[in-house]
Formats: sequence, C-alpha cells, structure tokens
Amino acid sequence: MSTTKVTPGAKLERRLGLPGVVLFGLAYMAPLIVLGTFGVVATTTAGTTPSAYVVALVAMLFTAASYGKMAATHPVAGSAYTYVRKAIDSRLGFLVGWAVLLDYFFLPMVIWLIGGAYLSAQFPDVPSWLWLIAFIALTTLLNVLGIKIAEKANFVLMAFQVLVIVFFLVLSLKQVLADGHSVASSDPFFHPGSTFGTISGGAAVAAYSFLGFDAVTTLTEEAVEPKRTIPRAILLTALIGGGVFIVLAYVTQLVHPGFRFDDESSAAFEIARHIGGSLFGAFFLAGLVVAQFASGIAAQASASRLMFAMGRDGVLPRVFGRLQPKLNTPAFAIVLTGVVGLIALALDVTTSTSFINFGAFTAFTMVNVSVIATWIRTRHTTSRNVLTWMVAPVIGALVDLWLLVNLDGLALTFGLVWLGIGIVYLVVLTRGFRRPPPEMSFEE
Repeated sequence: MSTTKVTPGAKLERRLGLPGVVLFGLAYMAPLIVLGTFGVVATTTAGTTPSAYVVALVAMLFTAASYGKMAATHPVAGSAYTYVRKAIDSRLGFLVGWAVLLDYFFLPMVIWLIGGAYLSAQFPDVPSWLWLIAFIALTTLLNVLGIKIAEKANFVLMAFQVLVIVFFLVLSLKQVLADGHSVASSDPFFHPGSTFGTISGGAAVAAYSFLGFDAVTTLTEEAVEPKRTIPRAILLTALIGGGVFIVLAYVTQLVHPGFRFDDESSAAFEIARHIGGSLFGAFFLAGLVVAQFASGIAAQASASRLMFAMGRDGVLPRVFGRLQPKLNTPAFAIVLTGVVGLIALALDVTTSTSFINFGAFTAFTMVNVSVIATWIRTRHTTSRNVLTWMVAPVIGALVDLWLLVNLDGLALTFGLVWLGIGIVYLVVLTRGFRRPPPEMSFEE
C-alpha cells in the first residue's frame, strides 16, 4: 500500500497569504531570542548592543532585497538552491543547495537542543533527553499535519512571545525610571568606551539572529500570488524582526548599562529577575521556551521544503520529492529532520551551532551573486535598475562573504568537510561533470 504521491510533478497547495508568510518568517527568527543572546552581544560590543543590531539589519537588508528579486523571478520552492541553479549553473546550484542543506537540516536540531537546555536548567530532575524528544515529536506532528495547522500553532506561540516582550519592555522602562535615568539616551548606541571595531564584531554575532528572513522563500509554492507575496514577506520579516531586535536591545541596555554579568549566557534571566522578581523570571523562561518551539516548527518546515524541491528535481533521492496523499505534505523529509534532531542527544549547543552558520552565509553570498548574474544576462533585454540589480547585491555579497570568512574555525572546518562530501556526490551524480545534475520541468 502506497503512502506517498509518486507523481513526478508533485506540487504543494497555495494556502498562505502575506500575513501567514511573514508570521512564519518571524517565528523562524524567534524575536524573543535576542534577549537570550543579549549578554554575549553586549560583552562583544562593550555595552552597545542596539548599534550591533542596527549594523546587522542594514547589512541583511541588502541580502533580503536580493532574495526578494530572485523569489519574484523564480517563484518556486527551493530558495538559494533554485535561484543559483537557474541564474548561474545547475552544478553550482547543487553545491549551494548542499551547503544550505547543512543550515536548514541541522538548525531545527539546534533549536530543539536550546529549548531543552532552558527547561533542563529550570527542572533539573527531569532528564534532558525527555525535553528534547518532546520538542521533536510535537513539532514533527504539527508539520506533518500541514502548513495551515503549523501556521495556526505559530500564531498562538507568537502571540505569547509578543506578550512576554511587552511585559519585559514595560517592566524595563519602569525600572529605568525608578533608577532615576532617562529613557532617551545615546549611550546604548555609542559611548566613550565603544569603538566601530567592537560594534562590528557584535554585528557579526547579531547577524545570526536574522537567519529566517530567507526561510520564507521555501514557502513560495504555498503562497498566494507568490511574485508579490514572497518579496514583500522577505523585506517585512527582516524589517519587523530587526526593529524588534533593536528596540529590545536598546531597552535592555538601558536597564543594564555596560557589559558585566555573572554569566553572559544567561544575562537575560538575570535582568528579568531584577526587573520583575522570580515570578516574572519564570514567565520569561516560558516565553523563551515558546519562542524555541515556534522557531522549531518553522525551521523544520523550511528544511522539508528544501529537500522536497531537491528530491523532485532528482538531485536527492526521489523519495524526498513525494507528498503524503491525504495531507499533501513532504512527510518523509519532515520525519527525517526529526530523526536527525535526535543527534542532539550527543551534542552540546556550541558544537551543534557550528553546523549551521557556514551554509547560511554561503547561501546569502550566492543569492546576491545570482542577482548580479541575472542582471548581466538580461541587461540588454530588460530595463532593470543598475543600482538595485548590480550595486546593492555587490554590497550584500561582500558583507556576507566577510561574515562567512570570519566564522570560527570549527564552523569553517565542518562546513568545508560537508562541502567536500557534496562535491564527491556531485561528481558521482554527473558522472565526472559530463552531464548536469537532473532537473525536472514543471509549470507554475
């Protein structure tokens, strides 16, 4: 008895409007997590965290614009993999898809691992593996049931995140006023002890918080009017997420000037307890866990859509490109992502995070290059603006390349090894580069 659709041209159903796609992107980014990393960024920037997020937002907007252009030009699932193979070369597209697969495939694992770590810290008597398995089981079930179910779950979870954020902002501002300080200050952005170098270093760390604006492109085949919806959703996700990051970083830096913490990795808990006591500290912890759960749903959905696109093209085994007949979801890819998440049982957060950054910034760089390649190829037949189709993506590519080469040694090592495996697989797939990777044609 067959449990999957085997039609070669399998397509996803268009059910998501602009609000749903933006919500998906914001859930992926998990705005509340900016507080979870506040101590690290504050230490790196010498107490100018909001400036780091301003710089990171400006940098990421160049890449977000490039993703929007490519999504409008090629409104199909697959994200960076699809854009590069259609704009430049199918073999290079495969390698970019392989690299970004490292990001998409392992990011859910990192998210579940962090969420489990939060709960283990609060409830040390409960085995950490139990929290991890619960995260994986629930998110996998929601994604297999369908994108609309996942969208509704994300709405509830994001609403709770927003509630936590509002409470945190109100209590922080109240504390600032109680301490006799002004709520309008330039010190969180720049002060005598800060430098452009420290802010730039913090921006490199803060840029990781923006991973997710690109993920909405994986929903192109499930979006209504994708040529309009997806580009708008990409920019809105980056702008809204970046705005929340900056505001939260500013207010938090006001309530806790400087960059000295008992433990920088849990600085947000220290601040939450300071402004609202142990009760709000528990509420804040619940918010962080909810943020991880919402982000896990979005990350797993994105990973499965990328594998679906590559499986449908025959670049990955065809089983990845099949849909569950009743639910019309890429169930195999979703479940496989959940199974891979179990690897987290043997890893810590630092090691697992090293898996994902290489693929993300490789994809960002190559999407900007794809925009440039598209402009060069069509410049004589279209009237595309040279500033937005050439100058802006060049800036975006240089910024992303800078972020890529400045990753830590472990991340670069993991990334290069993964890329090397991909090259070997590509050689086999193309019989020594004598033929292009398989590609499937289908109508939109």
